[in-house]
Amino acid sequence: MGVVVNLDLADKTAVVTGAGRGIGLATVRTLVDEGVRVVGAARTITPELKETGAYAVSADLSTAEGVSALVDGALAEFGGIDLLVNNVGGGDGATMAFLDVDDTEWAGAFEINLLSTVRATRAALPSLIERRGSIVNVSSILARTPGGFPPAISSAKAALTALGKSLAEEFGPRGVRVNTISPGLVRTSVYLDPNGQVAQWAAAAGVSLNDFVEQMAKSQNVTTGRMTEPEEVAALIAFLLSEQAGNITGADYLIDGGTLKAV
Repeated sequence: MGVVVNLDLADKTAVVTGAGRGIGLATVRTLVDEGVRVVGAARTITPELKETGAYAVSADLSTAEGVSALVDGALAEFGGIDLLVNNVGGGDGATMAFLDVDDTEWAGAFEINLLSTVRATRAALPSLIERRGSIVNVSSILARTPGGFPPAISSAKAALTALGKSLAEEFGPRGVRVNTISPGLVRTSVYLDPNGQVAQWAAAAGVSLNDFVEQMAKSQNVTTGRMTEPEEVAALIAFLLSEQAGNITGADYLIDGGTLKAV
C-alpha cells in the first residue's frame, strides 16, 4: 500500500499572483481542491480563473498600487493570509542582444519579476508572521542558465532567487518559510499563443510555432523529452506550502525535466 500524503491545507487562506493562466491558474485549482480559500490576482480576470471559485482580484502587480489593492483586499475578505505564491512574471524584457536592451526594458523586467514579489511579500508578511505562514516564489532556470536568453529577464529571475534565500534567513526564526521553484519549459499558453512572444521568435526564425516549440525542447536537451505540465508545478508548490515540507526553507527546487545538467 502506498503512502498517502495529506497536505492538510484546508481552511488556510492563500494569495496567488499571476493567477489568470498557466502555472498560476493551475496552482489556484490545486489549492482550491485542497480546501484552501484562494485569492487569485491577475491583470485580467480570465473565465478560467472565475470558474475555479477563487476570490479573483484584478490588479496590475507591476505597480505598488496594484499590490496594495490585492493584499488589502485579501485581508479585508478573509481576515489574514497563511500562504503566498509569488508567481507573476514575464512582461517586458524579451530583447536578446544586450546592447539593444534600453533602460525602460530593464526597469520593466525588474518591476514585474522582482519588485512585484518584494511589494506583495512586504505587504503580506505581518499576517504571515502572525500565522506562521509559507511563501513560494516562482523563479526560472533562466536564473541559473542566462546564456542565450533575454538578459533583462534572466537577471531579474536571478535576483528573485537570491531574494527568496534572504527572506528565508530573515523570517525563518519568526516562523515563516520561504522557498523558490525554478521551472524550465512549461506547457502554458505562452507556447500556444499565435500572437505571443514565442510566435514572434518562430516567425523570425522562419518556422511554424509548433515546430519552433518542439525545437526549443530539443535545443534545451530536456532529459525527459517533454515540457513540464502546469499541474506538475502546482503540485510542487502545494507541497512546499504545506506542513509536510515543514523543515524545508531557503531551498530552490528545479522542475525542468532534467534540463539543467550542473550539480
